[in-house]
Amino acid sequence: MIRTRRTATAALLALTLPLLGATAISTSSPASAASSAESPEQGLSIPRPTGRYAVGRDILHLVDKERRDPWVPTADGRELMVSVYYPATAGGGAVPYMTVDEAGLLLKGLKLDAAFKAEQLSGVRVNARAGAPPAGGGHPLVVLSPGFSLNRATLTMLAEELASKGYVVALVDHAYESFGTTFPGGRTLTCVACDTIEKAPSDEAEKKLLGRAAAGRAADISFVVDELTRAAGHRPAWKRWKMIDPKRIGAAGHSLGGNAAAAVMSADRRVRAGANLDGTFFAQVPRSGLGGRPFLMVGTKAQHSPDSTDKSWPLTWRRLDGWKRWLTVADSGHFTFIDLPVLGGQAGVTDPSAPLPGKRSGEITTAYVGAFFDQHLRGGHQPLLTGPSAANPEVVFHAP
Repeated sequence: MIRTRRTATAALLALTLPLLGATAISTSSPASAASSAESPEQGLSIPRPTGRYAVGRDILHLVDKERRDPWVPTADGRELMVSVYYPATAGGGAVPYMTVDEAGLLLKGLKLDAAFKAEQLSGVRVNARAGAPPAGGGHPLVVLSPGFSLNRATLTMLAEELASKGYVVALVDHAYESFGTTFPGGRTLTCVACDTIEKAPSDEAEKKLLGRAAAGRAADISFVVDELTRAAGHRPAWKRWKMIDPKRIGAAGHSLGGNAAAAVMSADRRVRAGANLDGTFFAQVPRSGLGGRPFLMVGTKAQHSPDSTDKSWPLTWRRLDGWKRWLTVADSGHFTFIDLPVLGGQAGVTDPSAPLPGKRSGEITTAYVGAFFDQHLRGGHQPLLTGPSAANPEVVFHAP
């Protein structure tokens, strides 16, 4: 079985077990980790964003009636849950990190439900507020897609950081592609796609299914853009739609979500810039490129250096025909680019296979993704993207 699910899940277990109080893996500060497990009321939190805006959050349920769900064809269209983060002024009410049902299914999927309570995970403190008054003006839109089997909440840190800097961010859960996603009406859908792909008869068959999944997510992203702007030919689904500048749209994602960012750029020219965070390109970029549009690839040194095992990155690099950067991060792991290492670091935990501290993981991810969209959706030159910097010695620039 290829690394997208089996190996990635093992890496997540390695990170999360000590975070939740298990003793099988040593931590950088055992006393701190034990204290966190014994006193969960102290809680964990998403770091405070660095931008000048407060952050608001709305939740949308979108259904594309024109498409059949690829995993459950009998479903009534293709369903998505979307958390929309936006630049705001102070105010609004508290929001959960994820629902209790989602947290419980994520823990069960990772075989951690005996070690940790769903209420503790769902109760991770976030910075976004429900109903916060929006900031004025037109803002770029960035659509984010999570890793395969992971809930959209695992990209909360990046979403909040971008929103605090003046972006509208649509963070998408794709039906039947996470361990658990809560939909309206008391429904929590589980990962039918995980079971389907796990049963693939060969690695090659699995790769084809994942390529189709990335293409399906690309269609989901285009649909989200339709629904958040006037493109659908009707009143947009989000009440604050006037905040969005439809001429400045980007896409990014982790793992399969990063492949989806490239796939949507192949199919939808409205998406002007894209970023892939450690995702294999199962759905390939066309030989003709992306029409000169910019693309950022950020990955682990072990898996995504030019001489590493994932040959889809060198192939993609050759096909990209616009501004492009290929970065790898030393001591990183597949989950370095999402919330989990940051939360683990707060509990004194370091994954031995990816010793980059959680705080640095978050700082690097938000700095480089933020700089990329600032340069290509706002037009401001970003020195951080020109080459190596003393402030970020872990980040290597490749030009194979």
